[in-house]
Amino acid sequence: MRTGHIFILGLCLSLLTAACKKEQDPAPPVGGGDGGPRLILKFKFDSTQVRLNGSGQPADVPAGHGAQHPRFNTMTAHYVEFAPTAWTLPGQGAVVYHAPETTAGGANAIDFSQAVLTGEGQAFLNIPLSQLPAGTYPYLRVSIGYQNFNIRFRHVIPGGGVYDLQGTIASFIGFNTYIRSFNVHQQSVAVNDDKLQGFWAFEVMNPPIPLEPIIGQAPPGATTVPNPLFDSSPIPAGSCLVTGVFPEPLVITGNEAQDVVINVSISTNNSFEWVETDGDNIFEPSDPAETVIDMGTRGMIPTRLQ
Repeated sequence: MRTGHIFILGLCLSLLTAACKKEQDPAPPVGGGDGGPRLILKFKFDSTQVRLNGSGQPADVPAGHGAQHPRFNTMTAHYVEFAPTAWTLPGQGAVVYHAPETTAGGANAIDFSQAVLTGEGQAFLNIPLSQLPAGTYPYLRVSIGYQNFNIRFRHVIPGGGVYDLQGTIASFIGFNTYIRSFNVHQQSVAVNDDKLQGFWAFEVMNPPIPLEPIIGQAPPGATTVPNPLFDSSPIPAGSCLVTGVFPEPLVITGNEAQDVVINVSISTNNSFEWVETDGDNIFEPSDPAETVIDMGTRGMIPTRLQ
């Protein structure tokens, strides 16, 4: 593997092989049933959704930066919680899912081998509705563990031509992840160790010459995680616990006869962002000055579909 300066990624902004969508919903992260209605959460990736900063406020792309809408392939959820008030601290709401963790790498970490890679419109959570207590929930928290998406970029070879290409980025944005191996686009990367938030790998799709994936690590604090409850209910440092506000609070009576399906829309609005040196808004990693600033998710809106 090669490491390089071309991707100093602020991962998450915050999912195959790891880069390919499945044709049908994967097995639900939490199984079992009581014969009653289900609670089903599905991802949607929306480049037209409002672009937020870390405190949940609308944010434009700063002057001197370039940005594009990445095309998401897959994402994983590590933790799901419904919060009844703006002052409900993480862990004090209704926690309905917590993905498997392991100490195989030494410290407590997400076990990536058991993560469910979920694409557009697929269920990342499917559990008995009875596991969500009756109540009114204006807020949803989802901790994103991993994301996989494609970007466009330009590669310039001095005296050798200009290539407009696509590449795939696989990024681990949970607090800590134990990774045996993973696929970026078509190639596999072996790790067999823990990786803190911000570990990434990049693979060029259909390159002019064969290239191995480039890997790297974003610095601590580089991950932007939108949280509209920033003042009243902060999230733990180093986590990717994204907070979303329902357009209308979710009301669970405990007497539902039908499934409750929630669309979890993730903003990808100009979420891949870099320093732009020549004003053409084309990412050129061959220019060492065009370093990546941030990328991933730019907000979350949960909506009940039924």
